Amino acid sequence: MPTLIQISDCHIDDKTQAIGVDTQKNLNNVVKRLIQVPADLLVISGDVSHHGSISSYTIVKNILSVVKIPVLMFAGNHDNKENLQGVFSKNINERQQIGDWAIHTIDSVKKNHTSGFVSKQALEQLNHALQNCQAKFQILVLHHPIVSMQSSWDDALSLENPQDLFNVIDKYPKIKAILWGHAHEAKSFIRKGVHLVSCPSTAVQFNEQDKIGFNVYQLKDNGKIEFKTQWL
Repeated sequence: MPTLIQISDCHIDDKTQAIGVDTQKNLNNVVKRLIQVPADLLVISGDVSHHGSISSYTIVKNILSVVKIPVLMFAGNHDNKENLQGVFSKNINERQQIGDWAIHTIDSVKKNHTSGFVSKQALEQLNHALQNCQAKFQILVLHHPIVSMQSSWDDALSLENPQDLFNVIDKYPKIKAILWGHAHEAKSFIRKGVHLVSCPSTAVQFNEQDKIGFNVYQLKDNGKIEFKTQWL
């Protein structure tokens, strides 16, 4: 039974302070906790950096050096894709498999926008990947929320074209969960039997939650998923 850990929205900057908190200290504390959890894969769902500098990604790489499991990551709207790729080229993939589960990623970043958009090309690539994937079960991870967060979060900053994404993924019953970050809030929903899960930030939450955290997913051999947010 594989275990997946998700962290998101680290917002590491060249300086320790970003978005009003010491994001470097907070990420260090989260990493110290998550390495105590037996797991098979760590996914970082965007906004790894706050301003996208090479030096900020180098700081993240140093913090993650104690993580001994594979790490899969991709860019959020705050990231510089070229700089992220330069520092973490081995960690940016469209798919990673753990046991009978395939973890797919899709780019939802719209250049110079806080809100997200999944391009026609990205949707075609995802459709091809899902169609040709032999794994028994699948999970999709992106940066932006794909449904209303039903909270103080401004849904106008989420994915602009979620229906285009649903038109693809609804064809594949092997998809058991869709995970995201961006909203700095832990929340979950169910849509057509699929878990939709928002990961909290390692930096700071945008709601009234004053803790930082990460999500842990137990991926069952029968296709079921159990998950919990670990707060600290």
